[in-house]
Amino acid sequence: MRPPAPDISRGPNPRRSFAPTVAACLGGAAVLAHVAPAAVGWRSARCALTPRLAGIGRPDHIALTFDDGPDPTSTPRILDALDELAWRATFFCLGSQARRYPQVVAEVANRGHEVAVHGEAHRSHLLRSAPAVVKDVLAARDLLQELSGRQLRWFRPPYGAVGAPTLVAARRSGLTLVLWSAWGKDWQAGASGAHVATEVGRTSVGGDTVLLHDCDVTSAPGSWRATVDSLPLLAERWSRRALTVGPLSEHF
Repeated sequence: MRPPAPDISRGPNPRRSFAPTVAACLGGAAVLAHVAPAAVGWRSARCALTPRLAGIGRPDHIALTFDDGPDPTSTPRILDALDELAWRATFFCLGSQARRYPQVVAEVANRGHEVAVHGEAHRSHLLRSAPAVVKDVLAARDLLQELSGRQLRWFRPPYGAVGAPTLVAARRSGLTLVLWSAWGKDWQAGASGAHVATEVGRTSVGGDTVLLHDCDVTSAPGSWRATVDSLPLLAERWSRRALTVGPLSEHF
Protein backbone atom coordinates (compact mmCIF):
# COMPACT_ATOMS: atom_id res chain seq x y z
CA MET A 1 0.00 0.00 0.00
CA ARG A 2 1.43 3.34 -1.04
CA PRO A 3 1.68 6.00 1.64
CA PRO A 4 -0.57 8.98 1.14
CA ALA A 5 0.89 11.88 -0.79
CA PRO A 6 2.05 14.70 1.44
CA ASP A 7 -0.30 17.64 1.77
CA ILE A 8 1.66 20.66 0.57
CA SER A 9 -1.30 22.99 0.77
CA ARG A 10 -0.29 23.79 4.33
CA GLY A 11 3.06 24.96 5.64
CA PRO A 12 5.92 26.43 3.64
CA ASN A 13 6.23 25.75 -0.05
CA PRO A 14 9.49 23.76 -0.53
CA ARG A 15 10.28 25.65 -3.72
CA ARG A 16 9.75 29.01 -2.08
CA SER A 17 11.88 28.10 0.98
CA PHE A 18 14.61 26.67 -1.24
CA ALA A 19 14.91 29.75 -3.46
CA PRO A 20 16.31 32.13 -0.81
CA THR A 21 18.84 29.45 0.19
CA VAL A 22 20.07 29.13 -3.38
CA ALA A 23 20.22 32.89 -3.77
CA ALA A 24 22.19 33.23 -0.56
CA CYS A 25 24.65 30.55 -1.64
CA LEU A 26 25.14 32.10 -5.04
CA GLY A 27 25.59 35.52 -3.50
CA GLY A 28 28.11 34.17 -1.04
CA ALA A 29 30.00 32.43 -3.83
CA ALA A 30 30.16 35.65 -5.80
CA VAL A 31 31.54 37.53 -2.82
CA LEU A 32 34.06 34.76 -2.12
CA ALA A 33 35.24 34.74 -5.73
CA HIS A 34 35.88 38.47 -5.53
CA VAL A 35 37.47 38.63 -2.09
CA ALA A 36 39.21 35.27 -1.57
CA PRO A 37 42.29 36.19 -3.63
CA ALA A 38 42.83 39.08 -1.21
CA ALA A 39 44.29 36.58 1.24
CA VAL A 40 47.57 36.98 -0.64
CA GLY A 41 47.69 40.47 0.85
CA TRP A 42 48.85 38.83 4.07
CA ARG A 43 52.58 38.99 3.55
CA SER A 44 53.66 35.95 5.54
CA ALA A 45 50.88 33.78 4.11
CA ARG A 46 51.62 34.63 0.51
CA CYS A 47 55.34 34.03 0.99
CA ALA A 48 54.55 30.49 2.10
CA LEU A 49 51.64 29.72 -0.23
CA THR A 50 52.41 31.72 -3.38
CA PRO A 51 56.16 32.47 -3.31
CA ARG A 52 56.38 33.56 -6.93
CA LEU A 53 53.53 36.03 -6.47
CA ALA A 54 55.24 37.27 -3.30
CA GLY A 55 58.37 37.95 -5.31
CA ILE A 56 60.60 35.25 -3.84
CA GLY A 57 63.29 34.53 -6.40
CA ARG A 58 66.97 33.66 -6.51
CA PRO A 59 68.31 33.19 -2.96
CA ASP A 60 71.45 35.19 -3.76
CA HIS A 61 69.54 38.16 -5.18
CA ILE A 62 67.42 41.06 -3.92
CA ALA A 63 64.81 42.57 -6.25
CA LEU A 64 64.58 46.22 -5.20
CA THR A 65 61.27 47.90 -6.04
CA PHE A 66 59.78 51.35 -5.48
CA ASP A 67 56.09 52.26 -5.54
CA ASP A 68 53.89 55.33 -6.05
CA GLY A 69 56.09 57.60 -8.17
CA PRO A 70 57.19 59.34 -10.17
CA ASP A 71 57.85 62.61 -8.39
CA PRO A 72 60.16 65.40 -9.65
CA THR A 73 61.66 65.99 -6.20
CA SER A 74 62.04 62.57 -4.62
CA THR A 75 62.46 60.17 -7.54
CA PRO A 76 65.68 61.80 -8.87
CA ARG A 77 67.11 61.66 -5.34
CA ILE A 78 66.39 57.94 -5.24
CA LEU A 79 67.97 57.53 -8.67
CA ASP A 80 71.10 59.38 -7.56
CA ALA A 81 71.42 57.13 -4.50
CA LEU A 82 71.03 54.05 -6.68
CA ASP A 83 73.72 55.35 -9.06
CA GLU A 84 76.14 55.71 -6.16
CA LEU A 85 75.56 52.07 -5.25
CA ALA A 86 75.60 50.89 -8.89
CA TRP A 87 72.15 49.36 -8.35
CA ARG A 88 69.24 49.07 -10.72
CA ALA A 89 65.67 48.69 -9.53
CA THR A 90 62.06 48.35 -10.65
CA PHE A 91 59.75 51.37 -10.28
CA PHE A 92 56.01 50.69 -10.06
CA CYS A 93 54.57 53.97 -11.33
CA LEU A 94 51.10 55.41 -10.96
CA GLY A 95 49.49 56.62 -14.16
CA SER A 96 48.13 59.67 -12.33
CA GLN A 97 51.67 60.68 -11.32
CA ALA A 98 53.15 59.85 -14.72
CA ARG A 99 50.66 62.17 -16.43
CA ARG A 100 51.85 65.02 -14.22
CA TYR A 101 55.56 64.26 -14.50
CA PRO A 102 56.19 62.41 -17.77
CA GLN A 103 59.82 63.51 -17.91
CA VAL A 104 60.58 61.65 -14.68
CA VAL A 105 59.28 58.38 -16.12
CA ALA A 106 61.61 58.85 -19.07
CA GLU A 107 64.49 59.58 -16.68
CA VAL A 108 63.86 56.37 -14.73
CA ALA A 109 64.05 54.34 -17.93
CA ASN A 110 67.00 56.25 -19.40
CA ARG A 111 69.03 55.68 -16.24
CA GLY A 112 68.71 51.93 -16.67
CA HIS A 113 65.83 51.02 -14.38
CA GLU A 114 62.67 49.06 -15.05
CA VAL A 115 59.35 50.85 -15.28
CA ALA A 116 56.36 48.83 -14.07
CA VAL A 117 52.62 49.38 -13.62
CA HIS A 118 51.01 50.33 -10.30
CA GLY A 119 47.70 51.31 -11.90
CA GLU A 120 46.19 54.64 -12.83
CA ALA A 121 44.77 55.53 -9.40
CA HIS A 122 45.97 54.39 -5.98
CA ARG A 123 42.69 52.72 -5.03
CA SER A 124 42.14 49.24 -3.65
CA HIS A 125 40.92 46.75 -6.23
CA LEU A 126 38.76 45.14 -3.55
CA LEU A 127 36.45 48.14 -3.74
CA ARG A 128 36.19 48.30 -7.53
CA SER A 129 34.54 46.32 -10.32
CA ALA A 130 36.49 44.22 -12.79
CA PRO A 131 35.72 46.54 -15.77
CA ALA A 132 36.91 49.56 -13.78
CA VAL A 133 40.14 47.85 -12.74
CA VAL A 134 40.85 46.59 -16.26
CA LYS A 135 40.36 50.09 -17.67
CA ASP A 136 42.59 51.53 -14.95
CA VAL A 137 45.45 49.10 -15.53
CA LEU A 138 45.33 49.28 -19.33
CA ALA A 139 45.39 53.09 -19.27
CA ALA A 140 48.42 53.12 -16.97
CA ARG A 141 50.22 50.43 -18.97
CA ASP A 142 49.74 52.22 -22.29
CA LEU A 143 50.85 55.57 -20.88
CA LEU A 144 53.93 54.19 -19.13
CA GLN A 145 55.00 52.22 -22.18
CA GLU A 146 54.74 55.36 -24.28
CA LEU A 147 56.68 57.51 -21.82
CA SER A 148 59.39 54.95 -21.09
CA GLY A 149 59.77 53.62 -24.61
CA ARG A 150 59.79 50.12 -23.14
CA GLN A 151 57.55 47.08 -23.29
CA LEU A 152 56.40 46.67 -19.69
CA ARG A 153 56.26 43.35 -17.89
CA TRP A 154 55.31 43.79 -14.24
CA PHE A 155 52.16 44.87 -12.40
CA ARG A 156 51.52 45.47 -8.69
CA PRO A 157 48.09 46.59 -7.41
CA PRO A 158 47.81 49.41 -4.87
CA TYR A 159 48.17 48.22 -1.27
CA GLY A 160 49.04 44.77 -2.62
CA ALA A 161 45.29 44.09 -2.52
CA VAL A 162 44.58 41.27 -4.95
CA GLY A 163 40.97 40.49 -5.82
CA ALA A 164 39.30 38.81 -8.74
CA PRO A 165 39.37 42.12 -10.72
CA THR A 166 43.15 42.23 -10.25
CA LEU A 167 43.56 38.80 -11.81
CA VAL A 168 41.32 39.75 -14.73
CA ALA A 169 43.30 42.96 -15.30
CA ALA A 170 46.63 41.13 -15.21
CA ARG A 171 45.42 38.68 -17.84
CA ARG A 172 43.88 41.35 -20.07
CA SER A 173 46.97 43.57 -19.88
CA GLY A 174 49.49 40.78 -20.45
CA LEU A 175 51.37 41.83 -17.30
CA THR A 176 52.86 39.59 -14.62
CA LEU A 177 51.50 40.17 -11.14
CA VAL A 178 54.12 40.45 -8.39
CA LEU A 179 53.85 41.76 -4.84
CA TRP A 180 56.69 41.75 -2.27
CA SER A 181 58.18 39.58 0.45
CA ALA A 182 59.89 42.27 2.58
CA TRP A 183 59.20 45.93 3.22
CA GLY A 184 60.72 48.87 5.03
CA LYS A 185 57.52 50.60 6.19
CA ASP A 186 59.08 53.76 4.83
CA TRP A 187 55.68 55.39 4.42
CA GLN A 188 55.34 56.01 8.15
CA ALA A 189 55.67 59.42 9.78
CA GLY A 190 58.87 59.69 11.76
CA ALA A 191 60.60 56.84 9.95
CA SER A 192 64.38 57.03 9.70
CA GLY A 193 66.87 55.31 7.44
CA ALA A 194 67.85 52.99 10.29
CA HIS A 195 64.20 52.15 10.96
CA VAL A 196 63.58 51.32 7.30
CA ALA A 197 66.68 49.14 7.02
CA THR A 198 65.77 47.31 10.25
CA GLU A 199 62.23 46.63 9.01
CA VAL A 200 63.54 45.23 5.74
CA GLY A 201 65.83 42.89 7.65
CA ARG A 202 63.11 41.89 10.08
CA THR A 203 60.68 40.90 7.33
CA SER A 204 63.22 39.21 5.06
CA VAL A 205 62.59 35.59 4.11
CA GLY A 206 65.40 35.08 1.56
CA GLY A 207 65.30 35.70 -2.18
CA ASP A 208 63.34 38.83 -1.39
CA THR A 209 61.48 41.37 -3.43
CA VAL A 210 61.74 44.48 -1.26
CA LEU A 211 59.07 47.19 -1.24
CA LEU A 212 60.11 50.82 -0.75
CA HIS A 213 58.62 54.11 -2.03
CA ASP A 214 60.11 56.85 -4.19
CA CYS A 215 57.23 59.27 -3.60
CA ASP A 216 55.18 60.39 -0.60
CA VAL A 217 51.93 60.96 -2.51
CA THR A 218 50.28 58.20 -0.43
CA SER A 219 52.75 58.32 2.48
CA ALA A 220 53.72 60.69 5.28
CA PRO A 221 55.08 63.97 3.86
CA GLY A 222 58.83 63.79 3.38
CA SER A 223 58.99 60.09 4.21
CA TRP A 224 61.00 59.44 1.04
CA ARG A 225 64.01 60.97 2.80
CA ALA A 226 64.13 57.97 5.12
CA THR A 227 64.10 55.76 2.05
CA VAL A 228 67.13 57.54 0.61
CA ASP A 229 68.95 57.28 3.94
CA SER A 230 68.20 53.56 4.22
CA LEU A 231 69.88 52.57 0.96
CA PRO A 232 73.54 52.78 2.12
CA LEU A 233 72.59 50.88 5.28
CA LEU A 234 70.90 48.17 3.25
CA ALA A 235 73.96 48.02 0.99
CA GLU A 236 76.17 47.25 4.00
CA ARG A 237 73.86 44.50 5.23
CA TRP A 238 73.37 42.88 1.87
CA SER A 239 77.06 43.10 1.04
CA ARG A 240 77.91 41.15 4.21
CA ARG A 241 75.52 38.43 3.02
CA ALA A 242 77.03 38.44 -0.50
CA LEU A 243 73.67 39.39 -2.01
CA THR A 244 73.36 41.10 -5.36
CA VAL A 245 70.72 43.76 -5.98
CA GLY A 246 68.81 44.41 -9.17
CA PRO A 247 65.42 44.71 -10.89
CA LEU A 248 62.75 42.05 -11.10
CA SER A 249 63.85 40.97 -14.55
CA GLU A 250 67.04 39.53 -12.98
CA HIS A 251 65.34 38.01 -9.96
CA PHE A 252 63.56 34.85 -11.12
